[in-house]
Amino acid sequence: MELIVIGLSHQTAPVEVRERLAVIPGEIENHLQQLVKLPGITEAALVSTCNRVEIYAAAADARAALGTLREHLHGGLAGGRGSPIEADPELDRHLYERVGREAVHHLFRVAASLDSLVVGEPQILGQIKDAYDLAMQARTCGRVLGSAFPLAFRVARKVRRDTAIARQPVSVSSVAVELARQVWSGFEGRRVLVVGAGKMSDLAARALRASGATVAVTNRTAARAEELAQRLGCAVEPWAELEAALARADIVITSTGAREPILGMALLGRVQKARRRRELVLIDIAVPRDVDPAVDALDGVIRWDIDNLQKVVSQNLEDRRQEADRAEALVDEELARCLAALRGNAVGPTITALRSRSLNIARAEAEKTLASLQGLDDRAKRAVAMMAEAIVNKMLHAPQVALKKSGASEDGESLLAAAHALFDLPPIEAVAEPPDSEAEGAPEPGRKTGPT
Repeated sequence: MELIVIGLSHQTAPVEVRERLAVIPGEIENHLQQLVKLPGITEAALVSTCNRVEIYAAAADARAALGTLREHLHGGLAGGRGSPIEADPELDRHLYERVGREAVHHLFRVAASLDSLVVGEPQILGQIKDAYDLAMQARTCGRVLGSAFPLAFRVARKVRRDTAIARQPVSVSSVAVELARQVWSGFEGRRVLVVGAGKMSDLAARALRASGATVAVTNRTAARAEELAQRLGCAVEPWAELEAALARADIVITSTGAREPILGMALLGRVQKARRRRELVLIDIAVPRDVDPAVDALDGVIRWDIDNLQKVVSQNLEDRRQEADRAEALVDEELARCLAALRGNAVGPTITALRSRSLNIARAEAEKTLASLQGLDDRAKRAVAMMAEAIVNKMLHAPQVALKKSGASEDGESLLAAAHALFDLPPIEAVAEPPDSEAEGAPEPGRKTGPT
């Protein structure tokens, strides 16, 4: 039984294709039930976000199962959300498929946000956990997914703990907030004035308000100020009283459509005099700029414009790319460790199954032989039985040593598979125990997790 994944993402498909395959959360359980009814599919989980749509499944015949899933996608996974997927004869070129080790590696990278549009963003781990929880609720999560997903959660947490991949903000609004944070130890009780109604101003103001700042909005058009204030849940300052509002503020976020600076030397000189030159942070996200660069000469004024912010964003992205290399190496290490653990967990039960099957055959044949011989005393009968077991022990010594050595090697999986095939042993997954996932959400003992 192997883990397989088929899907598309921002890296392989444009939004018009992704949105046609997207599934809303309320419909996912129904789709999961459909998936496990497909030929060869025994387990299924579905990840559907703005940047990716992926089906994770377990199947004995991976290639046949991928073909079935591909047909299912062509038939319209979207369930009527858009035009039929069959209308795009080139859908296959947007899809990627992974099997076994490559599928596990893909899941680890996705959960660790190494495959995200913005590397290191935290939302994807929560989305993967939601997909796992929905599969558990739908009872379409069994042994394979029940091992792979918790392992992915553990790897993702290790990446975030052991690298700095997510420690630097990578949007203009979040960088603006972090720079402002360097001026004060906290935003509790600080006053923020939003001048204009730009989207990035909105985002920065939301972040500051969530950190405890008091936010107010002003705009030339009162209706737009009221609209933004309603979204932010804050007060409106009249445009005619801009100077007084500036004097009360600690942070000013400005993003208007003015062609010339609206915050110049004269205005801000009077503002700083009224403020007794206390520190005033000006975050100018407008293009053309709203703040005259000459105000840098005023005591207490700290100004950042869009170029300053973009430089920090670019540096943070570069830092994340460097950390991503470390994270990729960590994921590879964890993948090798997990696969070695899986092989090691299968070695002991495989050897036990091999010995049991061989000894049962030897004993049965010894009994047949003894039944055909007349006049043997008990001592002779025991000697025949012991000889049969001795032959088994001698014959199995070399295979057992080879299997034990293979537990930590790359070729261990193929050697285990060969042993099961040559000696007609039960499937590997029937004798192997999954490694300790150390992750939340693992199936509870005795809880039914297979498909219904």
